Amino acid sequence: MKKYFLQKADENLPKIYTEKISVSSDTKVLHRGDSFVLDLGNHYVGYFSFVLGYTNIYPDAPVRLCVKFCEQKEELDADYSLYKGILSPSWLQEEIINVDSIGEYKMQRRYAARYIKISVVFTPREITLSDFVFTAVTSADKENQVKANIEDPELKAIDAVGMNTLKNCMHRVFEDGPKRDRRLWIGDLRLQALTSYYTYKQDDLVRRCLYLFAAADCDSEGFLPGYLYEDPTFVSGYWFLRDYALLFAVTLCDYYQHTGDEKTFMDIYPVAKAQMEAAHRKLDQNGILMVKDAHDIFIDWNRNLKKTTALNGVYLYALGTLYKTLTMLKHEDANLYGLRYNEAKEAVLNHLYNKAEGNFANEYDGYQTSVHSVAWMILGGVIEGESAWALLQKTIEDQNSEKAVTPYMHHYIAEAMIKLGKNKETLDYVKNFWGLMVRQGADTFYEVFVPGNPEKSPYGDKMMNSMCHAWSSTPSYFIRKQIENS
Repeated sequence: MKKYFLQKADENLPKIYTEKISVSSDTKVLHRGDSFVLDLGNHYVGYFSFVLGYTNIYPDAPVRLCVKFCEQKEELDADYSLYKGILSPSWLQEEIINVDSIGEYKMQRRYAARYIKISVVFTPREITLSDFVFTAVTSADKENQVKANIEDPELKAIDAVGMNTLKNCMHRVFEDGPKRDRRLWIGDLRLQALTSYYTYKQDDLVRRCLYLFAAADCDSEGFLPGYLYEDPTFVSGYWFLRDYALLFAVTLCDYYQHTGDEKTFMDIYPVAKAQMEAAHRKLDQNGILMVKDAHDIFIDWNRNLKKTTALNGVYLYALGTLYKTLTMLKHEDANLYGLRYNEAKEAVLNHLYNKAEGNFANEYDGYQTSVHSVAWMILGGVIEGESAWALLQKTIEDQNSEKAVTPYMHHYIAEAMIKLGKNKETLDYVKNFWGLMVRQGADTFYEVFVPGNPEKSPYGDKMMNSMCHAWSSTPSYFIRKQIENS
């Protein structure tokens, strides 16, 4: 089947569109130690070229340049030699290049940037640099994008940034971040696919990504890897996240519900079912899906978070989504997932819900309260109505509860609000969180954003944060879905 899945993935390889961004018409006359900054006017992903020339005497040695690609203006003067994070500094977009002769020079790597800083490290003679061109690339078909009548100017601005974020993460696959990683992750895929259904509608790219994961190698317990590589060759990832594996099943169901493509769903359904079976085998004697190693669960980049309650919310969410989809298809497995959903919900109410306090502070999570747990319990259908809304608001406002760190988790908080029918409150939430990034000048939405803590990074250094990240694009989904349903 792996060969078949890879073949189907290749059948859906998208077209890559290019756009030449003429950066500057000025010719720069330069000497050793000179530097200047180019502004692309927006955040783009692509390739950079320029022309090297000279004024009077031909340069009789290579010209050495430092070319720095920055997603934000504040990066221009950052000293990358001081980087102290846990990820490889080779992701930092700074290149020392030797240009051997005059004429056009094309840099070979792909970059994600709004600004480009060029410094002359050494030149034997006075030189000129000119004809700066940034060739933007994406698989998003802008000519076919869905138009939306967004009357609220703030929501319109947020939508534009969301669209730009998604566009810059669409290439051969839905990448998580075009600056760093550049991989296909299940968690990002689900949110990108949802946004694509309401924006670029490139169902072929969603289909390709689903088939790629269907071809991936599972771990010894049967769970899919959280990510994979596919260019230049297909390689399964090495980090297995149980919540992501469960969300693969949800992503497949989303795809069917938005496209009606039963053939693709049935092709891949055995892989999704295998994820649910792997999770079912991990239930403890109380029927609770266990967290033995926090590294095996993502949920959010909040390092203090206890994850058992949230994970069981993801499990219920996946069971309920599969039950709904298979019922639509009149598939015999619908009853299985209906039964398991009811059993899992009862186990959660008996062992994770604190009846005395009316919250989810439980022994499994060390009696911790978190917005994550409440949001996923709402999405899992454990609590509903005004009492659920009151608990969510209370937990958000509680100074002692654990809060979301990533726009990824903020998406699921907003999705929980939608499930409770709080449409206006959801859009207010979008304005207050994603809108704050726009008000602070964002061209694309960030991987990590904690208001009041701009230096927050899961990697030990903000220099490594992606300032254009796939899981942050969903404001466009929320805004457009509400317009469609209004």
